[in-house]
Amino acid sequence: SIRLSTDCFMLSVYNPISGENFTFTEWSVDETLSLTANLKKMFRELEWISHTFRRVNILMADKRFALVPLEFFEDEQTEMLFYHSHSARENELVQYNILRKNNAVVLFGMDKSACNFLKDKYPDCRFYAQASSLIEAFAAKCRLGNSRKMYVNLRERGMDLFCYDRGRLLLANSFECRETADRIYYLLYSWKQLGFEAERDELHLSGNLSDKESLLPELKKYIRQV
Repeated sequence: SIRLSTDCFMLSVYNPISGENFTFTEWSVDETLSLTANLKKMFRELEWISHTFRRVNILMADKRFALVPLEFFEDEQTEMLFYHSHSARENELVQYNILRKNNAVVLFGMDKSACNFLKDKYPDCRFYAQASSLIEAFAAKCRLGNSRKMYVNLRERGMDLFCYDRGRLLLANSFECRETADRIYYLLYSWKQLGFEAERDELHLSGNLSDKESLLPELKKYIRQV
């Protein structure tokens, strides 16, 4: 699996048969270069990623995603639906993941040149929005208990937020923010908009918790279950 973001690239190799062999590598990106140029540089310097793999997953970690109810989704309307939520970009390919368990389709944008480069390296690779993986993972976790749950994946430059009511997805959104105060504002605003209860419902945090010491005490002033 190769996770692409503006912060860094993350690569992992897993053998599901043995369940033991696992390799993880983090690759720093050069922000002066394009996504494709960074990929080419990585492939030149990391020889092992050019080996043959049984399956290759490419995850795009970016705020440029949108959700559509599965019953309203038509393949030929992918771009039209996506650009209702996001401004158009040159050289962009709009892709989608169908999440049948959540009755939703995640639309997401990816640089076309980077996509073609990766397809050349891995002809059978599969593309995913990171939001798709998080939605399904958190949906499986949230079914326990009777409380509603908000899951937040924190990143260096932002955070992704997913809310559920006993397995039913209520909200998926992404915010660009770096400061602790901004994170708290967006979290509490979303909490209030959904009518979550401060004493009963749960807030779960994951990801980069570099500001944990200042974030958690402030959140616990307003939400009991953090």
